[in-house]
Amino acid sequence: MTRQEDAPEEKSIGEVTHYFGKIGVMALVLTDDLSVGDTVHIKGHTTDLILTVDSMQIEHETVPAAHTGDSIGVRVGEKVRPGDTVYRAH
Repeated sequence: MTRQEDAPEEKSIGEVTHYFGKIGVMALVLTDDLSVGDTVHIKGHTTDLILTVDSMQIEHETVPAAHTGDSIGVRVGEKVRPGDTVYRAH
């Protein structure tokens, strides 16, 4: 019999590459697909933030979804740091 966890394991979908403080946007490179409406969990040494993706951009163009390998920008409510891991929250 397997032990059930209180929360399902989160899957890494990318890593923060830059944070633009003046506009509150993180840049990240995806290792899995991501869509507007998805909930993500950003974790790092001093970062622990859960948010719903309300919009994303690729090369300054708003897109409804992005795919593995894409470099995207997502608005965040607080500071994140390069190297923080982005997980798909359940």
